[in-house]
Amino acid sequence: MSSAAASPSRYRWVVLGAGTLAQASTAAVFLGLASVTPLLRETYALSVSGVGLLLGLISAGILLTLLPWGMLTDRVGERPVIVAGLVGAAASLGALSLTTSAIAAALLLLLAGAFGASVNAASGRAVLTWFPVRGRGVAMGVRQSAVPLGAAVAAAVLPGIGETHGLPTVFRTLAAVCLLSAVLAAATIHDPAGTVRRPAGRTPISRMLGQRSLLRLSAASGLLVVPQFTLGALLVEYLHDDKTVALTAAAATLSVAQLASAAGRLAVGAWSDRVGSRVRPLRTLGLCTAACFLLIAVLDVVVSGPTLVVLAPVLVVGTVLATCWNGLAFTLAGEIAPPGQAAAAMSVQNSANYLAATLTPALAGAVAAGLGWAAVFALAGVSALGSAALLHPRRLARAVTRTPRYTRASRKSSTEAGDPKRA
Repeated sequence: MSSAAASPSRYRWVVLGAGTLAQASTAAVFLGLASVTPLLRETYALSVSGVGLLLGLISAGILLTLLPWGMLTDRVGERPVIVAGLVGAAASLGALSLTTSAIAAALLLLLAGAFGASVNAASGRAVLTWFPVRGRGVAMGVRQSAVPLGAAVAAAVLPGIGETHGLPTVFRTLAAVCLLSAVLAAATIHDPAGTVRRPAGRTPISRMLGQRSLLRLSAASGLLVVPQFTLGALLVEYLHDDKTVALTAAAATLSVAQLASAAGRLAVGAWSDRVGSRVRPLRTLGLCTAACFLLIAVLDVVVSGPTLVVLAPVLVVGTVLATCWNGLAFTLAGEIAPPGQAAAAMSVQNSANYLAATLTPALAGAVAAGLGWAAVFALAGVSALGSAALLHPRRLARAVTRTPRYTRASRKSSTEAGDPKRA
């Protein structure tokens, strides 16, 4: 596009805006459906663990297709991948509105997740290719803020739509949002001049899986997803079912928590740009998340009844801490990738996230049913503590400084990459 060629520094924000909207659309499906879990349980006759398993299937679909989408993005670019994925997700959601079968719903949610995974890989690569190193923390913070923002808007809107018009209308609304995002992405997103594409003749997966720093980062990310999805997927269920809080109030708490998380991702991205490190802030957030979830476990035992005033502030803080780290890990995965394989590396890191996201809702629901919610929050805190232990600042910093940038614009700023002494 000529506009991009004339002013790439300004056009990059247009690309970021389109990618952010695309990410928000899939997040509204991936996380927003947690706000209507009572309707899902009623429609499909499910238990708490059953509805957790149903929501986890979206993550399973993403997990199964993230790496193929990432490899395709490195080969053909962001736009065709994002558009194809959003259209496929919209079609799956449209079909979902026509069935009341739990089995059919499970298969269609799996398919919606599989198509939606395209956005995770492609929109992240767009940030790496369009933004210089020192600006990536903020830019990825904007892009990653779309996840809690999309979830927050969904949590605020979907329960009312579901209670007034029924669950099928919820699915149709989400399908329409995905289609709108696809149109915008098709009109605006493309690669900047000088983008490095994946080189032919080399199998990316072998290089990705042989990179210890990426595997360490992926494992740490997966452990941090456990507390994130403990609250992200089951907060409404916890407040409504265990603490007898009204559905609308419980959903409002989730919405506030997700909005605060969006602001948190922006702040954390700016923090990482300022200190010249993604690793140190990431490790600090892991430790803070562990402490907060252990506090929630204690409060669950001490506080009983519909005590939203006491629990809500701590649950909101816990959600923010457990959510705002994603952009740091996602950016770091792309920065330590081999040349031309940023999307594949980000997909490997994200695969660990979605593996944990697939397992966490069902396992947390089962632990809640067997041992109580305090045990769920305590285990989530221990998981965050394990994540912090895996994040070795010097090793990951060395991986960043060894890695070339991905575009001419990025190479121009490559001297600003993370300094091992500061990481």
